[in-house]
Amino acid sequence: MAHAHPDTHAHVNTPCSPQDVEAFLEQAELLAERKGQRLTKIRRKVLRLLLESTEPSKAYDLLANLDGEGSAKPPTVYRALDFLQEVGLAHKIESLNAYVACGHASHKHSAVFLICDECGAAEELHAVATTEALRSETEGAGFRMHHAVIEVRGICRACTS
Repeated sequence: MAHAHPDTHAHVNTPCSPQDVEAFLEQAELLAERKGQRLTKIRRKVLRLLLESTEPSKAYDLLANLDGEGSAKPPTVYRALDFLQEVGLAHKIESLNAYVACGHASHKHSAVFLICDECGAAEELHAVATTEALRSETEGAGFRMHHAVIEVRGICRACTS
């Protein structure tokens, strides 16, 4: 999905969340297979819940919505979330202890989240220059960065208007 226009604001997980959930779930299955993994029934359901959520989701909220999925327990949800992060289908927003779906599973990228202190919206920003600068600085320190999640707190454009 393209970035939201500066004059609009929707409370969605991230601007990179796919619009067509069913098509994306099919792509996610293929991605998992290419990586020698399976998008199990629970993993698929957790991903669907993330895709359909209008805000970042906590693991226990996901667990509560796994109706009809047998005896799902917290470790089951956390394993599914770990898998989704590992293959690039989800991000964790550490300060919120919550998760969002990511539609850019075809490539690894660092996530920059803009988190509104007023309404709680979390929007992913593809800050390419910031990520490149961070990579350069970490390499200069002799550290090899695998990925990063940057969280920026403030007030979103909808709440400031």
